[in-house]
Amino acid sequence: MHTVNDRYRTFINQHVNQEMSRTRCDAVMRDRKITVTNSNECKETNTFIKAGTNQIKTVCGEAGRPYNNSRNLRVSNQPFPIVICNQRGNHRYPRCEYRGRSATRYIVIGCEDGFPVHFERDVNLS
Repeated sequence: MHTVNDRYRTFINQHVNQEMSRTRCDAVMRDRKITVTNSNECKETNTFIKAGTNQIKTVCGEAGRPYNNSRNLRVSNQPFPIVICNQRGNHRYPRCEYRGRSATRYIVIGCEDGFPVHFERDVNLS
């Protein structure tokens, strides 16, 4: 059983990087050892939010609102810059290869005790 703190740290490792760029997917995914849970399979898609942890954490509070009547999913009130890394090729860690793209989207995250612990998806609200 993972504590909220463990899950929050995992969320930060997998999804938060203020300096992320679309050309750095291979290096960052490798350096942070981001794979399919408990395996060395390359993760098909991973999204990085280009913002500070405190800014993202506020989506669990006043900077977000409930998403699709979910108990713990929240959507941000403001869009965030993100980088989406999509796997290309059929390799295994540490030889995963990704194609990155940048976007600005609203983020949907899972929160527990006021902490972001899960990245659900990005949405384009217009």
